[in-house]
Amino acid sequence: MMDELVPPLIRDSKVFMYPFYYFAYRGKNIREAMSFKSNVYSFTPEEYTNFYKSIDTISRNRKTDLNQGCIDAILDLFDDSEESIIDVGCGNGYILKEIAEQNKNKSLHGFDLKKPKGELPFIFTSGNIESLPFEDNSFDTVLCNHTIEHLLGEEKCVRELIRITKNRLVIVTPCQRYFYYTLDEHVNFYPFEEKLTSVIPLEHYKCTKIQGDWFYLGEKKKINKN
Repeated sequence: MMDELVPPLIRDSKVFMYPFYYFAYRGKNIREAMSFKSNVYSFTPEEYTNFYKSIDTISRNRKTDLNQGCIDAILDLFDDSEESIIDVGCGNGYILKEIAEQNKNKSLHGFDLKKPKGELPFIFTSGNIESLPFEDNSFDTVLCNHTIEHLLGEEKCVRELIRITKNRLVIVTPCQRYFYYTLDEHVNFYPFEEKLTSVIPLEHYKCTKIQGDWFYLGEKKKINKN
């Protein structure tokens, strides 16, 4: 709402945004957070990983970044048939837990930089999306929710997602215009559909907007050669 209603000159002002950062980051590391979009490009892989492992914002209290419409759309994809599913960038594992509750025949896997807390109804692997430790066509369905917007090498990471996909790839990301000062550590922005679909080289796909997020569903029948 703030992105749409506040004039850009004010919305992207450091002075205007400082109180929001102070609140969101619980008063910690405000300078680092506000300069993230500049500094991230000089991060080593270790610094990038450590940054995401160490941030402590109020958004971490949310059970998921997915809106209800996208949750329903993901859950509607599955039936009782056997299927292997991985959520790349699984966070606390929310959507995998929901799938596990509704579908007992699934082989579930989660992948992220940091292992979720507690007992998990899925196999977890830690690592970097740029080099996924899985064979080609390993999973019937690959999910990647609210993750692509954080990735520096987005096209390389997307190709990794496609590589491990056997049948279908689901990507959910915000429909969001660019501002330097955002509270979400985003480096990629997708204000219109073509900005997203242009970096995903799948010929067969459907991309729709659901409650402010892009819901991309691609089928691995034929990959465009760029």
